Amino acid sequence: MDNEKSKKENSNTNLERREVLKALGTLPVLGAFFASLWAKYRRDAIKQSALLKDLIKEKKAPAVVSSIGNHEKLRLGIIGFGGRGSHLVRGAGFATPGWTNSASENAKKNKLDKAFATFMEQEDLNTSLNGVCDLFDIRTAEGVEASKNEIRPGGKPQETAKKYRHYTDMLADDDIDAVIIATPDHWHARIIIEAAKAGKHVYCEKGLTRTFEEAVNVYDTVKETGITFQLGHQNRQVEANDKAKQIIDKGVLGPINMVELTTNRNSPWGAWVWDIHPKANRNTIDWNTFQEPVAVKNRIPFGDEALRRFFRWRCWYDYGTGLSGDLLSHDYDTINQIMDIGIPKYASSTGGVYFYKDGRDVPDVWNATFEFPEKDLTVLYSATLSSNNARGNRIMGHDATMMMGGQSGGGSIHGFTVTPDYASTQYKKRIENGFLNTNYPMYSYAPGSKQIDGVTSATSKYFASKGLLYTYRDGKRVDPTHLHIKDWLDAIRSKSQPKCNIEVAFHEGVACAMATESYLQGRRIEWDPVNRRLI
Repeated sequence: MDNEKSKKENSNTNLERREVLKALGTLPVLGAFFASLWAKYRRDAIKQSALLKDLIKEKKAPAVVSSIGNHEKLRLGIIGFGGRGSHLVRGAGFATPGWTNSASENAKKNKLDKAFATFMEQEDLNTSLNGVCDLFDIRTAEGVEASKNEIRPGGKPQETAKKYRHYTDMLADDDIDAVIIATPDHWHARIIIEAAKAGKHVYCEKGLTRTFEEAVNVYDTVKETGITFQLGHQNRQVEANDKAKQIIDKGVLGPINMVELTTNRNSPWGAWVWDIHPKANRNTIDWNTFQEPVAVKNRIPFGDEALRRFFRWRCWYDYGTGLSGDLLSHDYDTINQIMDIGIPKYASSTGGVYFYKDGRDVPDVWNATFEFPEKDLTVLYSATLSSNNARGNRIMGHDATMMMGGQSGGGSIHGFTVTPDYASTQYKKRIENGFLNTNYPMYSYAPGSKQIDGVTSATSKYFASKGLLYTYRDGKRVDPTHLHIKDWLDAIRSKSQPKCNIEVAFHEGVACAMATESYLQGRRIEWDPVNRRLI
């Protein structure tokens, strides 16, 4: 029966091909051209298919295990309910009424805007939002409203979040099982350490910490206390990265000696010039607490400059590390996920404040070099906040190059292509025989959606190009932030390790700290793994 079916399918295919060629043949010149093109396309497709079967054996995605089942409900607290904090809480299943109203209206106006549908189709993670803490009263109130909003995936909320003026009060409350930390970077280490010592599981937004010493202290505390820790690199859930790792593990690219990572943005918002809330004032913001971790000599009184720093904190080293902790950290963790590069031996960085002359001290043009002598590998990072010329990321092997994001093609801005190198050793005979054409990709990966998503803002487009806004599971669009929160909650319940646990988080934390210190000190920084220090 199988042979008869196969013959019939081949017969149908040949008949279909003959009919097309016959039709094209009625056009004197174009007919010959298209007939030749059709034949070449079919030959190339067969050749490529045969090649890929030799090189890449597809793995089936693991079955998705529901978080509900017989697992207990987990009671969450959010510390820092700003833009990213509110997104993380949505990932757990709670959105503000303002967001659900706006998202549903946008969906009605533009059928390609999938944000509302993606949220409502999320899995119910069996959690409650029990606590909200923010130094801006308006945000605290919004977090409480999110905990009560009935427009959400799953059932009606069973709890109303309690307001906490200070994070220590939340950590002392037995009604909180785990905390999500989405504060500015200068608060990360202190809160992680105190939360771990209080027995609370921690999800912390990237970058891990502001300084190298903080990264070491966080690592040691998480290991000593045994709490479940997840760093907020949702790229760990992106399907394209799993596919890329599979290809590299198979040796398709050959020996890899160079990786290029890039950031391109060109808007005030993309350069952290974020809006100052009209209701922000000395009565609604706890400015003194915000400044606690800052060196005394760098603290300033409340006023217009304080408001700029409170809402645009990424622009100053007192509170964050700019491009290093915000954007390099994502790309570095992605490459670490795909290639297991770990911590570099050396790091050097250069740059300056060349475009945004607004009083910031973190560079808006910045380049970093990471050296891995034991791996025969260099990783380059190049960033500018004054050009939208998306360059994508490249993993360059002796036999082929993988182009990810940016101008990679492959049917999606966050897919990738693999193109053979004309001097390849592995593919030398295939190239000479015309089996491979080095002008074209031999493999392309595009995520599951067949529609262009309704992403409009420049910043959103940037994150979409990195695969950080959405990914796909079985062709269905999913928010990777939701998957990352789910991964953390599942790990808490199963007493296992999440994908961006403290071990890999430490890699990112040290690498980014090395690059930051190189810029600040104006010299190359070396990692001493034996004594765990920078020299």
